[in-house]
Order: sequence, then structure tokens, then C-alpha cells
Amino acid sequence: MIMARWCFTLCLFSILDTSVIPAQDGWSPLLNHRDLSGWEHVGPGAFVVEDGMLKTKGGMGLLWYSERKIGNAILRLSFQRTHSRADSGVFIRIPERPNEPLMPLHRGYEIEIGDWPEDYSCTGALYTFTNALARPERPAGEWNTMEITLDGPRTVVFVNGVKVTDYTEGQPVLPKNHPHDPERGPRPEWGYVGLQNYSDDSVVIFREVSVKSLHKNR
Repeated sequence: MIMARWCFTLCLFSILDTSVIPAQDGWSPLLNHRDLSGWEHVGPGAFVVEDGMLKTKGGMGLLWYSERKIGNAILRLSFQRTHSRADSGVFIRIPERPNEPLMPLHRGYEIEIGDWPEDYSCTGALYTFTNALARPERPAGEWNTMEITLDGPRTVVFVNGVKVTDYTEGQPVLPKNHPHDPERGPRPEWGYVGLQNYSDDSVVIFREVSVKSLHKNR
């Protein structure tokens, strides 16, 4: 009986401790669901881990994955906006380690998470660069899946299985309409990735951030 209980406890620990769970079907988790190991934060506000999930707190700041640059890969996220005005973003192709939260906006791409009227500022669009091809995000309070493919110079974004963005470097982009819009110009094929915390009244929760290689040479 003691041995049986020990085995049960060990198995349960292995299930809860994601650090000992191997990559499944090629997917490697970037979150350990306990703390922010492997991630760094710049700017105001923070991310906190609650009930095994990442939750935005205040802002505007950036939580970025500091272990390595990512390219020729698929980034998969599961997220929930807590109310209709909640806002966040997924940053990709950040060329250097960010020391403030706005550099990634101007030198990488932000993939919007938000339900705003403009098609260049809704979930899955490259913020102010491209208009969304569709708006498949579920209502606030429901979970969504986003898959971002970084295939050399090409960026493809699916939300809940529907293609929202398909952009390759060099294709035409929308003009800058406001001084605070991101600077135009090429982005690298490999870069750091990050998540935005926007404000206290704009809470977004992430329960998965995983990456899967496209098995291409760097």
C-alpha cells in the first residue's frame, strides 16, 4: 500500500510539473505554469502566474522569452480576453534583447489581441501593417487558439483555425496614419518573442505558449 501511494504521488507530481513533461508531437512549452523562469519583463506593470496561467497586470509593459530567438517555427498560444475591451499583443521577430517595451513595436511585429473596429487592429492582424482577412476570435471570456508561423520572411497567423494574416516581407503594407504607429521597414527572420500587458483594466490570460520547429536550417 505504501509503495502504491508513493507511485501515485510520483505520477501525480509528474503530471503537474510541466518541466518534466517531454515535448508532444514536436511542441515544446515555453511556460512551466509555476513561475516566469526563462522570461524577462521590461516596462510598467507585470505578468503574474495564477492557477498555472499567465495573467497581465497593469502596463504598458512587455514579457519576453529570453532563452533564445525563434524563427522557422510555429508559435501556438491559448488566450482569453476577460472583457470586450481587454487588449494585448504577441510580439515576434524582435531583433535584439529589449530593454524597454516600445522597441519591439518599432523593430519587430505586434500581432494584435483585441476586438477593435479597425481591421488592422483586431486579433490576428499585424498591428497597423495588415488588415485582417477574417475576425474569428470568440467572445470575451472564451478561450482562443492562435498559431503564428514564422517561415523565413513569411508570417502566417491562424486564429481558431481560420487564417487572419499571410504576409511576406516586401509586400505592400498600410501607411502610417499616426505618429505612434510602428515604424515601417523589414524585420528579421529570427527574433525574440514577447507578450504585452496593456493596463489594469485590460486583463488577458494565457494558458499556453508553445513552439514547434519547421525543421529548416537557420
